[in-house]
Amino acid sequence: MTGNLITTGSIATNRKARFNYAILETYEAGIILTGGEVKSLRAGHATINESYASFEGNGLYLINAHIMEYGAAKGGFVKQVASRPRQLLLRKKELKKIKDEVAKKGKTVVPLELYFNARGMAKVKIAVAAGKSLVDKREAIKKRDWNIEKRRILAHYNNK
Repeated sequence: MTGNLITTGSIATNRKARFNYAILETYEAGIILTGGEVKSLRAGHATINESYASFEGNGLYLINAHIMEYGAAKGGFVKQVASRPRQLLLRKKELKKIKDEVAKKGKTVVPLELYFNARGMAKVKIAVAAGKSLVDKREAIKKRDWNIEKRRILAHYNNK
């Protein structure tokens, strides 16, 4: 009865993060979830487009990650909040390094991907990133458009 459940691989990606930020360093973090949230992730019902990570209290939390309520139509026993803060699990050394980087001006922590690893554990790929300027974003668009045009021209000449 597995159906379309995801056991390994990507659940959600934050495609805008690489466009809006210059990625400096990436980390793999565990995430604390409830049983219903894991079931919902296995069904592929999650988005991290508008989410970010923030230090609150003594840990790093994923804010605004939207994991839909599992079995909402069935009326489950425990109601969960779809976009509640979820604690990320990292080593103390990594947490300290990230905290020091974020303390510098212009740096933030953004999630890049939510996925299940080979052991079936839910993980979040996070990155310490610096915001791109408008000029850098325009340059990325020009580069992307040129690569598309280049492929189109090469395909035209290879088909002759």
